Formats: sequence, structure tokens, C-alpha cells
Amino acid sequence: MGLLPALLALHPGIPLLPPPPLPAEQRAPLRWSTRASAQGSSLLLNGKRQQARWLLDRGDLWLPLEVLEGQLGVSRREGPKNTLELEWFGVEVTIPAGQQRSLEDEVAVPVNELLQRIGVEVRPLGPSELALELPAQTLQAIRSRDSGISGRRIVLDLSRPAMVRSGDGRLSIAVDSTPEQVAQLQALGLSPQQERGWLTLQVAASERLTLGGPWRLVLDLPASETAAGSRPESSEPPRDNRLALLQRQGLSIDRKLAKIGSRQLLINSVRLDPRQTPLDLRPLNNPGGMKGLSSLSQLARSEAALIAVNGGYFNRVNRLPLGALKDNGQWLSGPILNRGVVGWGQAELPQFGRLRLEESVVDTQGKRWTIGSLNSGYVQKGVARYTSAWGPAYQAITGEEVAVLLRNGVVVQRFEALSSGSSVPLGKGDDLLVIRGGMDVPWQSGERLQLSSRSDNPVGDKPYVVGGGPLLLQHGRVVLNGRSEGFSSGFLSQGAPRTVIASDGQNLWLMTLQGVNNAGPSLLETALLLRQEGLQDALNLDGGSSTGLVLADVHTVKGRGVAAAVHNGLGLIPRGAMTPAQANVTASAP
Repeated sequence: MGLLPALLALHPGIPLLPPPPLPAEQRAPLRWSTRASAQGSSLLLNGKRQQARWLLDRGDLWLPLEVLEGQLGVSRREGPKNTLELEWFGVEVTIPAGQQRSLEDEVAVPVNELLQRIGVEVRPLGPSELALELPAQTLQAIRSRDSGISGRRIVLDLSRPAMVRSGDGRLSIAVDSTPEQVAQLQALGLSPQQERGWLTLQVAASERLTLGGPWRLVLDLPASETAAGSRPESSEPPRDNRLALLQRQGLSIDRKLAKIGSRQLLINSVRLDPRQTPLDLRPLNNPGGMKGLSSLSQLARSEAALIAVNGGYFNRVNRLPLGALKDNGQWLSGPILNRGVVGWGQAELPQFGRLRLEESVVDTQGKRWTIGSLNSGYVQKGVARYTSAWGPAYQAITGEEVAVLLRNGVVVQRFEALSSGSSVPLGKGDDLLVIRGGMDVPWQSGERLQLSSRSDNPVGDKPYVVGGGPLLLQHGRVVLNGRSEGFSSGFLSQGAPRTVIASDGQNLWLMTLQGVNNAGPSLLETALLLRQEGLQDALNLDGGSSTGLVLADVHTVKGRGVAAAVHNGLGLIPRGAMTPAQANVTASAP
């Protein structure tokens, strides 16, 4: 089943009709040679500038998935054999696994076919910027009805396909509306604003569909959203009584400009002594397992975190973790490549270091086999271990894998050829040993295997651990050594938005660093700047488009202007979490 039929199956009230063909004049050609190659960092989308990487490779334009989804309105879902199915106003395009590539820290796909079929004109504006233009269309009608499932369904009828930008409670549609239509949207609680060919609504849609035949944008809104609209994005710290109360108890929230060389940076920081301020630092992750991405705001809400930053690395294509994640003493995902980690216990300052998890299995013949990874999306030849913390089932990641399922240390089943997508249920206490790269193992049903596991650094024995890298500072010294942690030279030298967890010996710091009219600091510049700020220990976390800071449910920092999905995060959770109303009473007391 394609993406559009699958989505419409959830919405039986919308007829399934093929989209009408676009007129020939709207199928604008791309303006470059089929042998052209270039890359850049800026897009102009119907006049709105967006910092985003793009690549032109022998005439094929590659754009990040985050741009397609968040800036154009494209929907996607996973298809068979790791394919991606993209849909935009009834136009469906399938992207094979081999045509998904890394573009710095994001996943990019070729978009020539999709853009041409919709009618997007692409023009180079300079050495590093492209303009994508889809002329603003007309909002023809607004239809609304109550839904017993999602509160209210709103359908916007359009004259042609349009760009749809979304993020943190705002939806901007490249259409022109009339004053009467603006009034109608206002009555629906969507706080509309019409400006220069863009209609902006303040709404967090739980479901969003772009349809063809005729062209429509369908929003399914929960009842709580239609009553008063959603809170708009704010670049300033929100006025929340819980934050105000905690600030009187030692929490500091700061924003300032700094310089590194001739370049200006914006630094957002949250600082507290976890031994004194009643906030607990916790990993934020999906309780359903290790596969999947969420918004940072969703992760924060799921754990009642008042403050959150994004966490460690992950693969955006298969949405699997690439680093350490330990919660309340349980390894959800093991460390990789001796990369930097941060570990801590209840109400204590974090510790920093590089970490390996040394695991092995000994069979009945006395032979010891090294286990290369635990619950990880980092794939290499050899033996990997997966537990129920990975999720209710393990799905094969590579083309063909051998696996043995252990229960109480005894092999209960052997799987000779798990093809990509094949799954094995994982129960509590189960261990699945997955063998990749053609390695031959003799283990059969009934054989007892002995597992061992230890951290090579005491930081790994802490109840909470999050991995990132590279490690930047330790005991006041710059210890940046990205190559020893398996990072490429290109990654080490590039400028990008950064997220950092650090300590000054007295306080815990959560920080984001962004460039002002520049790409952002390099890792060495980040380390030097942090030492200049008086920090003693610091770990770089995932950055680029993943960089984010949430304060009281407001996404105040978005690394590249888009609230990109992330795999995990770090949250500060009030001890004995209080509601805003309770905080208001406490803050108002004499």
C-alpha cells in the first residue's frame, strides 16, 4: 500500500481520487546542466530564507528530509527494504535505500522528480544558495467539522499545491486568503496572519495531509487545540511560574552574545547546582523502544521535564541510536567507538570521560567471543547483543544475519538467515546475539553461554549515562581528540550549531551555541570558548539541526531554524513535579 492510500485509510471521510495532472507550464525545469555539481548551506523558499544544506551531484538535487517535511509539507513513511515513500499533494515518489545519503549531520534524498512533478522552480542564486519557488496559490474554501476521534477536522481547499512550513505550533501555507477567510480561521481559534503570500496559523496539528484531486490541506486537531489555539514559538525564555520559583532556588537561565575570533555566537545556557536546586537530570527517551524519533518537546512532555536539550547521536535513516544511553541502571543502548560520555547519580554533579563497554560470551568449549555492541544501530562485523530494552522485537538491520536467542543463559532458538526487516520477539530477560559479516558461530539450541559485561571507566557505572562526543574539556584542559573517537575530519572542522553538557566544578550546565550570520563554531572553537567561560568539563552532544532547547514546553532554540526530530534528550525534571497553578500559588505567597 502506498503512502497516500495508507493515510487515507485512517480518514474514510476523504474520497480517494487520483490528483489531476499539473498543467505543463507548472512543471518547471530545473535550471542546471545534468553534469553540474555544487553544494551550499542556504535555501530561499518562496522568499523565506532557511539555513539548510543542499547538494547538487551530477544534476541531481539532494535535500535533507527535515527540509522536505518541515519546510515544504512532504509526508514520508518507511516502505519495504528500507525504502522511503514520499507524498506531496497526491504525488508519490519511492526512494530506495541506496539513494539515501548523509549530508553532514542529516539524511538527504534526491528530489528532482518530486519537485518537477509538483511544479517547483529551482534557481541558483549564488555559490551557496538556491531558490525554490512555488507561486503562492489561492485559498478557495475552508471547511470544518467536529471529529469524535481528534476533536476537529479542518480542510483548506487550494487552487494548486503549495509549500507548507511547520514547527512548534505554527503552520505557514504559501497561499493568499481573503479578509473573510481570515475571520473564519480566527473564529476557529487558529490566530491567522496573512503576509506576503504566506498564511500562518498558530496550531499544532496531530495529523496533517496534503491531498490531490482536488488539492487540499487537511488538519486533524485535538479538542484542546481548537479551543484556544496553541502557544506561538518564542525566542525569549517563557514566563512560567515554575521557572520563576526555581530561579529563586538557584536555577539560572541566560542568553548572551560571545565572540570567537571575528565571528559572533549566541549562547543559551541553563545552570544549576543539582545538590541544591530541586531539579533532577534524566535521559529522555522513547519508552516504546530504541527505534524511532520524536520532537524534543514531546520527549520533554513525556517525562514532565521542565527544561530539555537534545541528547546523543542517531541514524536519521533507520532512526536508531549511535551511542550510550543508560537510564536508572539499565543500558538502553551501549557506547560505541570509545566516544565521550557523561554519567551521574541522583542529586550529584556529572562525571565525564571516554567509555567502552567490554562484553563477551564464553561457550561450552571455553572459547571467548567478543561482543562488539549492545542495543545499537552501529553495525559492524561480529557479534552484537540486543535485549528487551531495544523494544518488543528485534528487526534485522543488515541484509542477512544469524542470531541465537538466549533465555536464562541457554540458547532456546537459532535463526540461520534473518533478512532485512525480519523480526524476533524479545521478552524480559532475553538476550539476542546477532552475528553479522559471515562470522561462523557453533551455538545450537540447548547450549549454555556465559555472558560478561563491564565498563572500562567508572563513569559507565553511574545509574545515568548519555553518550555524545567528542569530549571537549576535562579538569580544565582541552582534550579534544575527535579522530580517536571515530569522527571524520570533515565533521571535526565544520562549523555548526552545538549542544553541550558541562560542569564548572560547582554547577551543571546545559548549553546551546549558534552562529550569528555564520554556520556556528567548530568543535575546537567550542572547546576554547567553553574554557574561556570558566568551565572545567564539557561533552559535545548531537548538533546541527538536532540542537534544541525547550523551556516550559516552548522550543526556544532550534539549531537551523527547524524543530528537527531527535532520538533522545536530557531533561531537568522538578522533584515532586508541580503544576503551573501550584507554582503560581507558591510564587505569590508572601
